Amino acid sequence: MSEIKITKENFEQEVLNSDKPVLIDFWATWCGPCKMIAPVIEEIANEAKGAFKVGKVNVDEEPELASDFQVVSIPMLVVIKNKKVVNTAVGFRPKEQILELLK
Repeated sequence: MSEIKITKENFEQEVLNSDKPVLIDFWATWCGPCKMIAPVIEEIANEAKGAFKVGKVNVDEEPELASDFQVVSIPMLVVIKNKKVVNTAVGFRPKEQILELLK
C-alpha cells in the first residue's frame, strides 16, 4: 500500500473514519529533513500490508490541516487511532523509531 495524499477534503474519510491507525507525515518540498525521511516513510507505507495507513500532508498546500495539528516544525509525524492523536514526533527519525510510534 502506498502513501495517501491527505487533504482537508479527504481527511475525514481517510483519517478520522479509518478503522486502522494512520501515520501522517507533515512535510514540504523545500524541507531538507523531509526529503531525508521521505524514502523511509515510503518504505513503511509499502510494508504496512494493511495494518495501518500512511498519509502525507504538504503543509504549503494544506495550511488549515497544519494549523489544526499545530505544526511549527517539519517533518512532523502524527499517529491517529480511533480519531485521536496518540503519538507525535518532530524531525528526522530512523525507521525503527517511526514504527515504535505506531505501537
